[in-house]
Amino acid sequence: MSTAYDMVGPALALGLSCLGSAIGCGIAGMASHAVMSRVEEGHGKFIGMSAAPSSQSIYGFILMLLMAQSVKAGELGALSAIGIGFASGLAIMVSAIYQGKCAASGIQASAREPAIFGKCFAAVGIVESFALFAFVFALLIIY
Repeated sequence: MSTAYDMVGPALALGLSCLGSAIGCGIAGMASHAVMSRVEEGHGKFIGMSAAPSSQSIYGFILMLLMAQSVKAGELGALSAIGIGFASGLAIMVSAIYQGKCAASGIQASAREPAIFGKCFAAVGIVESFALFAFVFALLIIY
């Protein structure tokens, strides 16, 4: 039986993930702009690093689609979907925000010491892994 709350969980997964990606990319983008005003070259790599938090919105999008499908099929209740969507969406959102902060510091550090740019991506990737964990764990709960 369909309820008015069926799609709240999928919407939370997508909305929170995209909100975190927007905030994270904004934080890193501001650092990128500041650094590009001080250095003559390598602007593309700063822009690239500032886009790293955008991947979390993809996790939210996939979760939204799969959760909506499970709810429509009657395999996932609305209340369970809300819990999964909120918890996983929140974890993904926080990961994206902190990934943006990590990328911002990497951008600033590599402006001073260009040789460390690649190494800065390691920390950016570690922060991303927590969004991936939340995504995979949510999938395990759904299926």
